[in-house]
Amino acid sequence: MTDFSYQAHGQPASEQNVRVPSARERLVPPMGGSVLWGWLGPLLVAAIGAFLRFDRLDRPKAIVFDETYYAKEGLSLINFGVEKVAVKDADKLLISGNTNIWQQCAPAEIDKCASYVVHPPLGKWMIGAGEWLFGATPWGWRFVPALVGAISILILARVARRMTRSTLLGCLAGLLLALDGLHFVLSRTALLDIFLMFWVLAGFACLVVDRDRARERLVAWYESSPLSDIGPDLGWRPWRLAAGVCLGAACAVKWSGIYFLIAFAVMSLLWDAGARRAVGLRTPYVGMFQRDLPKALGAMALAPAVAYTLAWTGWFVSAEGYGRNWERATSNGPFYFVFDSARSWIDYQLQALSFHTGLESTHNYQSEPWQWPLLLRPVAFWYESPKNVCGAETCSQAVLGVGTPVIWFTAVVALIAMIAWYVATRDWRAGAVLLAYAAGWLPWFYFAIADNRTMFLFYTAPLLPFMVLAIVLAAGLVIGPQGRRSSGVSSVRWRPASSR
Repeated sequence: MTDFSYQAHGQPASEQNVRVPSARERLVPPMGGSVLWGWLGPLLVAAIGAFLRFDRLDRPKAIVFDETYYAKEGLSLINFGVEKVAVKDADKLLISGNTNIWQQCAPAEIDKCASYVVHPPLGKWMIGAGEWLFGATPWGWRFVPALVGAISILILARVARRMTRSTLLGCLAGLLLALDGLHFVLSRTALLDIFLMFWVLAGFACLVVDRDRARERLVAWYESSPLSDIGPDLGWRPWRLAAGVCLGAACAVKWSGIYFLIAFAVMSLLWDAGARRAVGLRTPYVGMFQRDLPKALGAMALAPAVAYTLAWTGWFVSAEGYGRNWERATSNGPFYFVFDSARSWIDYQLQALSFHTGLESTHNYQSEPWQWPLLLRPVAFWYESPKNVCGAETCSQAVLGVGTPVIWFTAVVALIAMIAWYVATRDWRAGAVLLAYAAGWLPWFYFAIADNRTMFLFYTAPLLPFMVLAIVLAAGLVIGPQGRRSSGVSSVRWRPASSR
């Protein structure tokens, strides 16, 4: 990881008055711009994104692509706490305003009405929340996707500002995400991937804040205490705990969130070791293992597990869930209830895992991971060819899930630049972006090769914020830092300091 020091220029080298940055400046560089604009700018960009996403949100007035699963499952969770089997032609009934779409089963055959689903329930709970507020309508089941899409723009703008110390670059990041076509479509469709993206981004943002807070504490110790080989315990770290909860929530939307959880947990610990080394501790990795790792296990292992399990509360408390075995569990006492519930739940997880690893059915819009960065196979979410609605005999209307080419192709170049930048300087920001992108992209190559799994372009949803961050960081390198004046320094520029 690289910190930046400042060097005067505009004078001959022999006459330069070079100010050596303090430990605080190296570990926690000051934030650029005003606090007010640091919030107003991102909020304005998020408001633009929100308008684009909420404007005519109920169009098309149809069940789009995989909304046929998640709109109904979200409604079922709100009504029953578990997913239930819908009747034939349930989509038509739902669009017509009829929510009486569930199969009816006698108490002795209740298992026949339980729906076998292969994704965890949190994303569907979030869709159902919108249906609870606004009804089982296109607006209702798309409301929360649009909301979290808009909030993700704000989060990205803020985290980009923190990483670059530039409000301008932070707002640029938010604007790029607001204008990306795939993010736009997913924000207006009741699919799970927008929620996976949201929780992954939120977890990453919490870890970036935790990095600053931990370094502030380390610098305070360095300035006021005698040095030791391993350094201090950095104390209670609520932002890392929040990150663990967010990443557990990501796993509770789709299991692919686990790749980000593992990658980010390792990344956060490496940041801790880098901070200890940056203040001159002799054994920074020993300090990280002794001081930081024990608490990190609670925040990045236990907390995600608890968050994931809590997402299944509806299944645990209901007798109507798939594979629940409620009557057998309750008839043998409370201890057996807990034991059998856990056993049944784990068996359910294993069945879902078997489904995912064996998913090989072909689809017209499936694509391979290597095709995703180049947008070679978009996904048609919806298509209709109505008559006499546009002054012609026939018209076509379509919703196409595809990224904005100028953003995606620029991101490819920017990611290559991040590789070069990280190799040259070990800058933590380039490393974080590359790690996040790798965590969300490379595992799919294994599934493509080993399992021949059916995959789609929109699986890249959690990569979108990190593609944008790569562009913004590359833009920051091109335009350079803002000049400033200080005692004995006419102007400043960034230059890589020693690896930290």
